[in-house]
Amino acid sequence: MTDYKKTIAITGAGSGFGAAIARHYAANGWRVAISDIDLVRAEHTLKELAREFPEFKGFTFRLDVTSNKEWSGFSDRISEEWGGLEILVNNAGVATGGNLEETPLEDWDWVINIDLMGVVRGCKQFISLFKHQKYGHIVNVSSFAGIAGGPDIVSYGVAKAAVIALSEALRAELHAFGVGVTVVCPAFVKTDLLSTFRSPDAADKARVTRWMENSGVTVADIARQIEAAVEANKFLLLTHKDTRRYWLLKRWLPETYFKLMQKTVAKKQSRQTAQEGEK
Repeated sequence: MTDYKKTIAITGAGSGFGAAIARHYAANGWRVAISDIDLVRAEHTLKELAREFPEFKGFTFRLDVTSNKEWSGFSDRISEEWGGLEILVNNAGVATGGNLEETPLEDWDWVINIDLMGVVRGCKQFISLFKHQKYGHIVNVSSFAGIAGGPDIVSYGVAKAAVIALSEALRAELHAFGVGVTVVCPAFVKTDLLSTFRSPDAADKARVTRWMENSGVTVADIARQIEAAVEANKFLLLTHKDTRRYWLLKRWLPETYFKLMQKTVAKKQSRQTAQEGEK
């Protein structure tokens, strides 16, 4: 069997978090399987890494995470190239905004099929391999939205919360086989996630763009945090300092946290009322 140590497979690696993770591991001598639904973007990432790191080895694969067939093909390619895998990163995702009343059911289907079921498919495809190896690590990229329970991102938040629940169960199922699981819950970071953003509220995209621009955390920062979490076999990775505070607040003072959510709703309602008055 080919040596599969220091090999990593990443979904959605043509840009954003995925590309940053690929770059970080390539810089440390890892072989990287760069998958993306847009093969041109994946190949761009591969060329950039090859140019920056002359000893880099990796390959690209066109992967739609909603396709069982393409997941099977990705797994087969990894087995052919390396004979196994050390780290799988389920990173590919999309974003939606809007409250429950206004969000179309089509947006629910879209975000759940990609953000949740894409992760389910990836984990399911590689579980047998990891158990057979008795070695490896799965990294599932969720979001702080999956913990926050915040209003106006309900479909996205529900999909990401399910990724956390999936990761918890998977961690227990794989522990005896020496396989670790990390779930990453970033807050706002500047990426191109909003290029496919859907929301019934046209103002949502502008607000989220501002939050991304001012987050103070970069994709490179998160890539470094992921590496440290995997090495420490850490389960929950909260990448932003303020989200760690909110997580503790929600756990220990849930009613105080709920009042913050109420204020968020009230502020949006106030903005909408003001805008209607200007018309």
